[in-house]
Amino acid sequence: MALRIALLALVAWVLGFAVFMLSLGRPLPPGKTDAIVVLTGGPGRIDRGIELMRTRMAKRMLVSGVDRDVRPHELAIAYKADRRLFDCCIDLGREARDTRSNASETAAWVRRRGYRSVRLVTSDWHMPRARMELAKLLGGDVAISGDAVRTNPRFATLLYEYHKWLLRGAAILVGAG
Repeated sequence: MALRIALLALVAWVLGFAVFMLSLGRPLPPGKTDAIVVLTGGPGRIDRGIELMRTRMAKRMLVSGVDRDVRPHELAIAYKADRRLFDCCIDLGREARDTRSNASETAAWVRRRGYRSVRLVTSDWHMPRARMELAKLLGGDVAISGDAVRTNPRFATLLYEYHKWLLRGAAILVGAG
């Protein structure tokens, strides 16, 4: 009996990992949303957001999780972007330190501005959990489009993120955060 339960748990874990791998984010084709949200923490994310803003795919962009010491003009220089783009249309969120606080910071920003659609930009391996956290806080009121930056994550990174996704999903399911 114990062996059957263990095998069933292993099969469920493997199937869950397959679902996780299938839910990894992919880059989206061009399309407009009210806002773009970029989660810091990986290469290519801010570049992707700035490119979308340059092509006017949204009214405004939030970069969530920016260090308190970083100034908009420094980001404009670092990413070879027109400073006026940062002055008019890009907000820097400085409160977030992890995925959950990214979602909190983003949800407050989206609600404050009354946006109905958001393009979420993060790494492909991070997209399932980031999207789950944001969807939990925004509910069905805001359409979230996941626009992932392609990476080549190590298998260990995928396993680690899968377990974080599982644990947060379980916690959300039982109402524990």
